[in-house]
Amino acid sequence: MDMPISISEAGAAKALEILARNNKPNAGVRVFIKSGGCSGYQYGMAIDDRELEGDTVVVDRGVRLMVDRMSLDLLRGSQVDYVENMMGGGFTVHNPNATSSCGCGHSFRTDGANVPEGSGGCSTSA
Repeated sequence: MDMPISISEAGAAKALEILARNNKPNAGVRVFIKSGGCSGYQYGMAIDDRELEGDTVVVDRGVRLMVDRMSLDLLRGSQVDYVENMMGGGFTVHNPNATSSCGCGHSFRTDGANVPEGSGGCSTSA
């Protein structure tokens, strides 16, 4: 059976580096979806040492990935990756469920999904 979410080798290396500095023994990476962005949904990630009721927890390449029940359907089959480019580095999500995404890479939409209320443009920091 396929894992509901996975992490790339580069993503795992960076996540493990960040988790080691965090100094919380049970910490993992929480991946979630929130309303917003120019395409309707935005990805979010945080270091979390709490497992919440309804969470799906996957350990891949030594990294604990936690996804809440509401985000799981939109993230199913996704892979967390870490990409470096001329603008620096950052985590990204390769999501097979996204039918369109924003140029910023942090916002996406799925087929048949209504864009949530309050969705705005790409939020970029200069």
